[in-house]
Amino acid sequence: MSLAEISIARDSHPVDTIERVANANDWAFERTGDDEIAISVAGHWTDYHVSFSWMEDFEALHLACAFDLQVPEARAFDVMRLLSLINEQMLFGHFDLWEQEGAIMFRQALLLAGGVEPTAQQVEVLLASSLEACETYFQAFAFVLQEGVTARQALDSALFETHGSC
Repeated sequence: MSLAEISIARDSHPVDTIERVANANDWAFERTGDDEIAISVAGHWTDYHVSFSWMEDFEALHLACAFDLQVPEARAFDVMRLLSLINEQMLFGHFDLWEQEGAIMFRQALLLAGGVEPTAQQVEVLLASSLEACETYFQAFAFVLQEGVTARQALDSALFETHGSC
């Protein structure tokens, strides 16, 4: 018997934990199935559409976060270059371009192998770190798509930090 064939009994469904966290934080959510929940979160730059999915075969809680920027085919190469530059800097998670939908997505997963139960704190940190990544890089994507700048220029502009005081 391989390790992948071992069945682990869980005390609760991992998506139930997310639902409890969403209720406790007054987040708007919809339970779209036993293994999925969708949460809407207002960010500084845009609204984010977050989907948590339980992937039983991998014992992983997958998070996908989309935002409202459409990528036309003519700008796809520039966006993919930007994705590459951003993903080089990411410690956890990554950005993807779903070409058919023209959508930019941030994705990451929480592995819960061996029957480990997710905690409310883990769910909150997973969501917070994902939203932080989206907020950090949203402007870079907007610069490429709306201003037509290069990926490097967009990234440098989005990560520009001011120092000093008035």
